[in-house]
Amino acid sequence: MPDPTHKPNQPAPDAPRKPRYPGDPADVRKGQVSEPLPRETFRRRFMARFTDPAYRDEDEALARLERIAWEAYQEGRKAPLKHRAGPGYADPDYELSDEWRAASEAVRVAQQRQADPATPSRVLLVCAAARNDYTCPGEISKSWRLSQRARATLEAEGMEADMLDLSLLASDADLRIHPCKGCVSTSMPLCHWPCSCYPNHALGQINDWMNDIYPRWAGCHGVLIVTPVYWYQASSPLKLMMDRLVCADGGNPDPTSTQGKDVVRAKSIELAGWDYPKHLAGRTYGLVVHGDVAGIEGVRRALSDWLDWMGLVDAGPQARLDRFIGYYKPYATSHVELDEDEGVLGEVDNVARALACAVRQLRAGKLSQPDRGLVPPRQK
Repeated sequence: MPDPTHKPNQPAPDAPRKPRYPGDPADVRKGQVSEPLPRETFRRRFMARFTDPAYRDEDEALARLERIAWEAYQEGRKAPLKHRAGPGYADPDYELSDEWRAASEAVRVAQQRQADPATPSRVLLVCAAARNDYTCPGEISKSWRLSQRARATLEAEGMEADMLDLSLLASDADLRIHPCKGCVSTSMPLCHWPCSCYPNHALGQINDWMNDIYPRWAGCHGVLIVTPVYWYQASSPLKLMMDRLVCADGGNPDPTSTQGKDVVRAKSIELAGWDYPKHLAGRTYGLVVHGDVAGIEGVRRALSDWLDWMGLVDAGPQARLDRFIGYYKPYATSHVELDEDEGVLGEVDNVARALACAVRQLRAGKLSQPDRGLVPPRQK
């Protein structure tokens, strides 16, 4: 049963609010994918999971399960387990998803731990490459090697290193980061913190990793992202996580205020004035971006801009690294090139050292933030 005493995280009471904007909350545009999935298409996709001939003895059972799944899809049973929200929410009688409530509570506990000066300093270390021993090609990534080096340095500096290996999306069965649907583009209050879009049991969009990842961001004092460049961009696992973190930048901590995904309610709230709370602001960050022939500077800048926008504070110039490894050399020898590149290895050590120093200064209240306290004239 959900904890009836839990209250959602609320923006600071003195947070500046935007003035009311003119607009019609009922102006909701429609006309894209307006029909449900055909019955046969649904059945074919459901059964695709059971293509292996080993399942054939269970065809009748699978057909029964498929009919139940079809009924859930038709009825839109997105969150089949839910209870009355209770005290502290805008609408205490709203039937709130048990899974969202558990995720919200995990974020609250992590934020409370992060704010406690007695707890150890923690750095979230993100390895953004999409491969490991259990994926093709069956070889570790250079990002993993650099992450492990950074981890050793962080721990030598007295930090707890929380290793988030995004390659598990490619190797762990049925682990997902589902795509962001851009609820924020319709109205900021529709974007709940943490995200309430998933799991969606009616659509089979389950096993969403983000409910485990949100508390790890909330519970850290610093973030270090190590990523390769994929076609001039961040890796696809990293981009999935980045997009789903939009709820940390202005997201609504109370889904009952919008009755879930009621667009008109959400637009009315935003037009009346929304404070766009930055739920991860004040943490510090470092970056290691590596590639082979192109794209490293663009990715490093994009990641810096993203983290700056969310209110994180960079740990200094030496904490934002972009480097080529094996420039225009064969891919087959790229690990050897890394073995021999003592300059890059030393620079990665310095990224970790700079971040550890910034975390210590942050927790002591000494990290320089010259623009802290300034109220942006345009918060959105």
